Amino acid sequence: MQETETEFGWKTETEFGTSHQGRPGAVLPGGTEPEPVLFDMGSSAYFRKTSDWWVYDGGTLRAPRAAALRGACSCGWRGTALYPVDWQEVAAEGPDVYDTQGPRDDWKRHIADVEHQAVPVPEDVAALLGRLRERLDVLSADAPLAALRVVAALEHTTGEAAEAAVYAVRGDDQSWDAVATALGLTEPDARTRLHRYARRY
Repeated sequence: MQETETEFGWKTETEFGTSHQGRPGAVLPGGTEPEPVLFDMGSSAYFRKTSDWWVYDGGTLRAPRAAALRGACSCGWRGTALYPVDWQEVAAEGPDVYDTQGPRDDWKRHIADVEHQAVPVPEDVAALLGRLRERLDVLSADAPLAALRVVAALEHTTGEAAEAAVYAVRGDDQSWDAVATALGLTEPDARTRLHRYARRY
């Protein structure tokens, strides 16, 4: 049986990627998180799996009725603050319009904590990256082929630097938990990223 899961809707503008994507998470009256809901996509061999909060209305797909929402992150983090769901308002406005700002603000604070725990990017490098991004934006519009050459050169340079950095990290014999925290990633994503960098060439 094949399954697909609804993507988390809130994404960061950082390098954290899929490690830290957020969404409003449904909470049942007892305080537990409901299991994902499966529904048939029209083929006996293909089912879709979703944890979208609005399916837990007590009727849709025979899902249980959620009492509240909280911030949820793909890394496994869950917010502690609960925001009661007004299902009459959901029905009147639609789930896309319903106010989920509370859970989103909590998730943003979680992301701020992740960034705080991650190893800082040196200020001069951050400034250089900012200027490079601005220059590439202009170059992409004015001279796109030149921009592509620059991107290729950057890929080569960053690839070599990444490979050297991976071997240095492995030589330090740091735990995967420490590496993941420093990179702002989950441990599986940190392992995948370092493995990809080490095998780049």
